[in-house]
Amino acid sequence: MTGDSQKTPSRWLDIAFGVVVGVLVSTALVAALILVVRPPFGEPIRLVRATPSPLVVHVAGAVEKPGVYALPRGSRVRDAIEAAGGPLPQADVHALNLAQPLQDGQRIYVPPLSDTKTSRASSSPIDEPTATPLPREARLNLNTATEKELETLPGIGPVLARRIVVYRSMHGPFQTVDDLLAVQGIGPVLLEKIRPYVYVDRTPVPP
Repeated sequence: MTGDSQKTPSRWLDIAFGVVVGVLVSTALVAALILVVRPPFGEPIRLVRATPSPLVVHVAGAVEKPGVYALPRGSRVRDAIEAAGGPLPQADVHALNLAQPLQDGQRIYVPPLSDTKTSRASSSPIDEPTATPLPREARLNLNTATEKELETLPGIGPVLARRIVVYRSMHGPFQTVDDLLAVQGIGPVLLEKIRPYVYVDRTPVPP
């Protein structure tokens, strides 16, 4: 009986040790589970897609509110006219290519019907205008004029002047003034405004 009484404390110690170990293991498992399911610290980083810069164009002529407007990339001439309040009743919008894509820095001139009727009546298939042209020496030779000189023409800004020079360098000298219609941004109305101030000399320029 004395032996059994001596074994009893040892058995309780074993049981107590087992309980402590079990509690510690359970605590470690719970802590590990919390770390696994806990969301990460800090805020997630959101990637923002860069917004392309808008097109800036100048709308002039027979529109409600002529001025400079910023439009999204991919806009057309029609969108620029609408941004300017739409055409006036006397505007001849069909003189323009309404589906033409816009370019940054472009000038869109909406002519009134009176302008286009006059230009159609006075149009001529030959180079030289029939209505009081300037003397030849006062006009610009399209095949030698610089960009700065071309900018002095009515309706021609830096963008169109650059296009004329680039077209000339890529396709060779202009054969007639009417060849300007092949330059993007120059239509029949603008051509008739330019015609009295330019001519074409196809004589090679000596180096």
